[in-house]
Amino acid sequence: MKKNLTCLFLLLLTLLLAGCMKDNSLYDFHRLSVDKNGSAVFIVNEGNFMYGNASLSYYDPENGEVLNDVFFKTNALPLGDVATSMAIRDSLGYIVVNNSGKIYIINTNTFKYVGKITGLTSPRNIYFINRHKAYVTDLYAKAIIIVDPDTQQVTGSISINNHNPEFYQHSSEQMVFFGKYAFVNSWSYDDQVLVINTLTDRLADSITVTKQPNSMVMDKNNKLWVLSDGGFKGSAYGQDTAALTRIDPVTRKVEKVFRFPDLAASPSNLCINAAGDSLFFLYNSWAGGSVPHAGVYAMNVNATFLPDRPLIPQRNHLFYALGIDPASGHIYVSDARDFLSRGEVYVFSAKAAALDSLQAGIIPGSFCFK
Repeated sequence: MKKNLTCLFLLLLTLLLAGCMKDNSLYDFHRLSVDKNGSAVFIVNEGNFMYGNASLSYYDPENGEVLNDVFFKTNALPLGDVATSMAIRDSLGYIVVNNSGKIYIINTNTFKYVGKITGLTSPRNIYFINRHKAYVTDLYAKAIIIVDPDTQQVTGSISINNHNPEFYQHSSEQMVFFGKYAFVNSWSYDDQVLVINTLTDRLADSITVTKQPNSMVMDKNNKLWVLSDGGFKGSAYGQDTAALTRIDPVTRKVEKVFRFPDLAASPSNLCINAAGDSLFFLYNSWAGGSVPHAGVYAMNVNATFLPDRPLIPQRNHLFYALGIDPASGHIYVSDARDFLSRGEVYVFSAKAAALDSLQAGIIPGSFCFK
C-alpha cells in the first residue's frame, strides 16, 4: 500500500512538473531583441474596434527591412484597442491607444516598454509643449488633457467651452504651434479652430472655418492651412462642400477659402514638406461615396487655385493615411484594403516615383518618422 502511494505521488509530481514546464514555454517565448539606430518609419496600425488587435510596424527605408507587431513581439504585451498615433520625444516613442485609454511609451531603438500614461478617456494624439508638459487631444473628455511626460501623469486639463471634442482620428496634424499659441481643430459637427495659450493653458480664441476641419499645417510663409471635409450626406449637422482655408495666425483672420467642386469629396490628411512650400492631402470620400480622380494631391502654397488631378492616383486602392518624411521628402500612403486583413503601405519620391511597398498591420492609420 505504501509503495502504491509512493508511486501515485511520483506520478502526480511528474504530471505537475510537466504542466509547469508547458506553461513556462507558453509565456517564455523568444522575444524580439534589436537595437535599431538611425532613421526609420513607424507605422501605427489601428486594428479593429473592440478587437484589441492594434499593432506597431517598423520600416527601414535604407534597406527595406520591415518588422511587424514589434510592440507585442518585444514586450509580450498586446498594444491594445485602436492605436491612433505616435509621437517621438528624444529616444522615446509615445503610442496613443484610443479605445484602451492609454499611451504606451517605448524606446524607439529597442521597442522595449518604458512606461505608460493612464487616466485618459479616449486619447487621439499627444503634442509636446516642453520637457514637463504635453497636450493630449481626447474624444470624450470635453477638454484637452495636460500630462507630464517625465512623471507619466495627468496634471490638468484645458476647457474648450463644450466644443465637440472628437478630433479626426487618423491624422497627426490636428494641432499646430505658432509662438505661444496652439491651434487645434475641432472636427465632428463643428467648424472651429481653437486657439490655446500654452503659457496659461487656457482657451484664448476660436476661428470659424468651413464644416469639419480635420487637419492643418503651417507653411514657410507662416500661414496656417486648414483642411475641412464638409461633413456627409444625411448628417444632422448638414453637409457642405469640402474646403482648404488659409489663415493668418497673427490676426487670426481667414485670408482665402479654396472650395472643392464635388459635394461627395471629403479630403483629409493635410501634410506639408520640410521646406514648407508644398501641401499634400488625400482626396477621396470617407463617407462611402466615390469621387473622380481620387488620390494623393499636391499643391504649392502660393497657388491660386486647387489642383484638379492627383499626383498619385488611387485607382483600385483605398488610400487611408498619408505622411511626408521630413528628411527625404518621400511620400507614404496606406491602403486599408478591406479593413479586416493586413493593409499595405506604398512609398513614393516627392515627384511620385514608386520606390517601395510593404505589408503592415490591420488598418495602417498613421506614420511617425524617426
